[in-house]
Amino acid sequence: MSSENPESSNASNQTPDPLASRVASEQSPAQGVSLNWERQILSDLVQANLREQQAARRWKMGLRLGWLLLWIVVIWQVFSHNQTSSSISKPHTALVNIKGEIADGADASAENVVASMRAALEDSGSQALVLLINSPGGSPVQAGIINDEIVRLKALHRKPIYAVVEESCASAAYYIAAATDKIYVDKASIVGSIGVLMDGFGFTGLMDKLGVERRLMTAGENKGFLDPFSPQTEAQRKHAQFMLNHIHAQFISAVKKGRGDRLKETPDMFSGLFWTGQQAVELGLADELSSLDQVARDVVKAEEVVDYSRHDNVAERLVKRFGAAMGEGAWKAMRSSTIIR
Repeated sequence: MSSENPESSNASNQTPDPLASRVASEQSPAQGVSLNWERQILSDLVQANLREQQAARRWKMGLRLGWLLLWIVVIWQVFSHNQTSSSISKPHTALVNIKGEIADGADASAENVVASMRAALEDSGSQALVLLINSPGGSPVQAGIINDEIVRLKALHRKPIYAVVEESCASAAYYIAAATDKIYVDKASIVGSIGVLMDGFGFTGLMDKLGVERRLMTAGENKGFLDPFSPQTEAQRKHAQFMLNHIHAQFISAVKKGRGDRLKETPDMFSGLFWTGQQAVELGLADELSSLDQVARDVVKAEEVVDYSRHDNVAERLVKRFGAAMGEGAWKAMRSSTIIR
């Protein structure tokens, strides 16, 4: 029998397994690499998030600064709008342009023209006001407001107001010119068209041929009046004609009041026809052939011409469009919240 040495037996039991040691040595570096990779990913994510937050703050700050600068420019433009050097008392001929369509929101609106005329006549240096007209006409309402204001301002300031016509002074434009003290034209100008119109289209016959049915529901038998896809009744036609005749009578009255005995009335004078400047002088619709420079030099006796015409600048148009867009958005929101489905 052989006896085993206890120490050698313990030593053999404590000897590490070579395979286990190799596996352990292979796993440790892999675990370290994995931990380092996760830390790097987390660090990159944190850094990217910080960079995004910083960029967002910079963008927000820049946007606010941009809006602030924009509103500063807008306010400056509004308060410095149309400031002229005519506030000095040097004698001059004041000028207000009436060009293009006479309509609300246009350059030749009653708001702009009336404000310009007031500023021109309130200036102590202005000797007279010249309305330089080149317009085919427009709204009788806007023209009527300007006509009434011309009459009032002449009595208030005791300064003459003249009209000088370039290419055309027709319809609502002549409505305005009739209130001035004198009307000067070029021999080839187009003058007159003392009439009123209401235009539109009717598609009822075409719809019948195409087999299209118009489905229009109204509360009130005349609520769809002038709808181009619905037939027009005789009563509606007579009502529209009555309105046109009434406005036409107002137009004729303003012309007769402004021109007085200078008019040489003919059957066609208030029919909507128009004439050349030379013919207009012969009919009493205009006074003389002349131009702006000639009127300033020979009639007003002040050759320097200062333009008081008011126009919406870029800032004001931006504000109006912004306000209109806000109003439209509010209207749509209100409409969508109250709609019945």
